[in-house]
Amino acid sequence: MPGFDPVRDAVLNSPVTRSPTLPRHHPPPSTPAGTIPHNTTAPTAQAPRRATVAALLNDISPLSPSSSFHPPHPPPVTRVRSPTPQRPLSPPPPPKPKPLPYNPRRKTPAGSVLEPLTQDEMYFFRTQPGTGTRRLSKRKRSPSYELPDNQPAAKKTRDAGLVMNHYNARPEIGIDQRRVSRIIGLRNFNNWIKSVLITRFAHPALELSTVVDGHGGRAGTGGLRGKVLDLGCGKGGDLNKWSKARIKEYVALDVAAVSIDQARTRWESLSRGTRFDATFAVLDCYSEPLARGIPRAKLAQPFDVVSMQFCMHYAFESEAKVRCMLENVSTYLRRGGIFVGTIPNAEQLLLRLDQIPAIAPELSFGNSVYSIKFESREPRPLYGHRYSFFLQDAVEDVPEYIVRWSHFIQIAAEFGLHPLYRKEFHEVFEEFQEHHEFKPLLQRMNVVDANGETEMDDDQWEAANIYVAFAMEKR
Repeated sequence: MPGFDPVRDAVLNSPVTRSPTLPRHHPPPSTPAGTIPHNTTAPTAQAPRRATVAALLNDISPLSPSSSFHPPHPPPVTRVRSPTPQRPLSPPPPPKPKPLPYNPRRKTPAGSVLEPLTQDEMYFFRTQPGTGTRRLSKRKRSPSYELPDNQPAAKKTRDAGLVMNHYNARPEIGIDQRRVSRIIGLRNFNNWIKSVLITRFAHPALELSTVVDGHGGRAGTGGLRGKVLDLGCGKGGDLNKWSKARIKEYVALDVAAVSIDQARTRWESLSRGTRFDATFAVLDCYSEPLARGIPRAKLAQPFDVVSMQFCMHYAFESEAKVRCMLENVSTYLRRGGIFVGTIPNAEQLLLRLDQIPAIAPELSFGNSVYSIKFESREPRPLYGHRYSFFLQDAVEDVPEYIVRWSHFIQIAAEFGLHPLYRKEFHEVFEEFQEHHEFKPLLQRMNVVDANGETEMDDDQWEAANIYVAFAMEKR
């Protein structure tokens, strides 16, 4: 037999399988395992068959699943893995230091406490260095009054800051420059409207005032009578009107510090014979109580008249501001006192908004002297219905808010304020243009000249008639 024959060795070493037709027999316990017994009972037993070479070469097992024989397997290969190096243990983190207790110590001796400058005042001192230098030496808080302990400092919204910065930045141009303004006719007409409103409704309330000078009022003595609160006084444009009304006491507030200083300067320029006692303060009367900016002694006796000209609509940013504004008006206004003002006409503004075509690129309308731009058509809330307003030589795209009159009188009634009068500016003109007192006033205030001609063109007339005048009484 040759020493190496692969075919022969594969056949001889192949596992033995039995014929599937023969019954399965197990050797008795005494028979050594792996041998075939000689005393088989199958008379036609066939010889065991070996697997074919093709099955071996193609890795196809011919064995039956029930066969007790198994092909030999090569010995398993044992792989020896190199030991994994152990990582060194990291040291534990150091303990966090305990925070030191808050225990500040004074390094300098305590002195007088100075009231910090507001943003408005800092702006004023930067732009008016002469006046600012004089005022810096008087920054100690006045002992005449104290702020309420339970009133937190008011937070200015973004829109309130825009309004304040706008009016702080408006320069005082003087009478001569105002006369050449593009809207001089509109300015004169608006002043005439306010004069009619003050004379028609404020004067009777002032006549009944108990606030009088030492001469017992104006009853034949030339004395002064009455007390006025001007909220949103601006640069003091109505000081002459109150001077002609011969009031005794005047308190003026505005959110813009520069405007307040200009109003104070204008009051100082009044003749001494007609100059009333005046108090000026920087205060957002829509977010803060009057007691925060006005000495308590000045608020002890109620006012006869409260005036808000071209500014009340700023309060309608939110219900909280409206209620704060009405609280300031009603708390310090006597029973029978008058609340007068001018506001934009919400009905007309919303009507003009509805008339803008759907394909228009912007929700805006106006003419050569004014423009109004809404942010959206809907929604139309009672508070915070915002639009941007521009008026040549006066207002530069300042955010304003719709004042729905029907809702306003409902909420004002909660504060004891009830309407007496509300008319659009053109209706006021039609009512009083032939009045024996107000017709001559048209010429004296340069609304018309001696020939009855006016500097108001159609664009200025349209701008004037987006406003209404109103008067309310506290009951």
